[in-house]
Amino acid sequence: MAPDHVDVLIVGAGLSGVGAAVHLGRECPGKTYAVLEARGAIGGTWDLFRYPGVRSDSDMYTLGYSFKPWTDPKAIADGESIRRYVRQTAREYDVERHIRFHHRVVRAEWDSATARWTVHAHRDDTGEDTTLTCAFLFANSGYYRYDEGYTPRLPGVERYAGTLVHPQHWPQRLDFTGRRVVVIGSGATAVTLVPAMAERAAHVTMLQRSPTYVISLPSRDRFADAARRWLPPTAAYAVTRWKNVLLGVANFQLSRRAPGLVKRYLRRAATGRLPTGYDVDRHFSPRYDPWDQRLCVVPDGDLFTALADGRASVVTDTIDTFTAYGIRLASGAELPADIVVTATGLNLLALGGMTLAVDGVDVDLAATVAYKGMMLSGVPNFAMTIGYTNASWTLKADLVATYVCRLLRHLDDTGQQIVTPLAPDTDDLAPIIDLRSGYVLRSVDQLPKQGPRAPWRLHQNYPRDVRLMRHGPLTDGVRFARAGVPATAAHSGGNHA
Repeated sequence: MAPDHVDVLIVGAGLSGVGAAVHLGRECPGKTYAVLEARGAIGGTWDLFRYPGVRSDSDMYTLGYSFKPWTDPKAIADGESIRRYVRQTAREYDVERHIRFHHRVVRAEWDSATARWTVHAHRDDTGEDTTLTCAFLFANSGYYRYDEGYTPRLPGVERYAGTLVHPQHWPQRLDFTGRRVVVIGSGATAVTLVPAMAERAAHVTMLQRSPTYVISLPSRDRFADAARRWLPPTAAYAVTRWKNVLLGVANFQLSRRAPGLVKRYLRRAATGRLPTGYDVDRHFSPRYDPWDQRLCVVPDGDLFTALADGRASVVTDTIDTFTAYGIRLASGAELPADIVVTATGLNLLALGGMTLAVDGVDVDLAATVAYKGMMLSGVPNFAMTIGYTNASWTLKADLVATYVCRLLRHLDDTGQQIVTPLAPDTDDLAPIIDLRSGYVLRSVDQLPKQGPRAPWRLHQNYPRDVRLMRHGPLTDGVRFARAGVPATAAHSGGNHA
């Protein structure tokens, strides 16, 4: 039986995959498409993560879609509200009927002779393998493993008699009421879990090897509330979105140019929310500069409130060993624990584990260079979504989807069938993700690189990227061709203005 064929095949039905499908339906209404989703539900990350308190760490006026205003009063939203928003979007824009669930893409092979991708997927529900073909492949699968979180070596853990949980696989029936809890970690997941669990637990301890920058933001945006009173919904959403974008850009630029100033501000802000005499320098003053790793947002200072009330505490130390009833620290102190939560991070997994081949040759992702942060050198008719590290994921996802639609229309208008980015002639390459977070440093060598300047450099600057992705040229750094021209010819030059 001949495989199914669509013009565009989208991989992933999470926040960015659903957004990509909506953009495609709105901006390229004549294109056929399908969405392959490895799991059994819409929502991606927001359907997977079910731990207590799970929420966004970006405001929803920028994490929401550009085409669908976020109308919930809370700017920092809980996971269920975000999941509902993504599903409503899929239903409202008729994306649901295009999604094929339980289809985990394992390999995609490009053939220049036919200008087609052959995509191999495994059906986790039936155990069957299936094949589709498409003219353009659009990966929206994020960059970490959904089936396995990162857990470092935990000495003596086999002796522990309590409950050990990783947030990525939270047991639905876990009751922590009146229990003593230790959360290992200091990132976004840990600072979310601690105040949420402290509402019912006997006590929650956040055990961190080193501190993270934590900043309190209001869960409601007063500017947005006022804008909704005075402006139509779409206009209110747009002005609030741009206000938050510009504030975020200013914060990031200030952190890069005057890190000492931002450090002092963050320390003073934390000090003001904690009890007099609290050791802020030990527990909330990292050695690195702001935005070397993402800042952790706590809505309405809930983490600081839990610490001030005594319902939670922070311990900065390293683990000597687990015991039967808790954790003994390098300092000799012991933390009794009925439940230990290993909020120790993620494992990166590029393209959801999918492998690529071009004209019979496997693609080494680490040897490719990312074009405009979304395509790969030497790989035809392929795009991927990687969101911002210093702002909302969806801001970049919207731009990438819009650019893909522009590119598809350009191919139709010019009678071309293939677009292939040309690798830049430079050895000045850097990782595509510029954070120093542990989950990035552990796997960054497996990811594509970026070059020294546009179109090979990811700016991490939304206003600048709006100009590049929505209004910039489509022909810089790429080669256009029709079926029958081998992709290897792209390395020798061609039509790249």
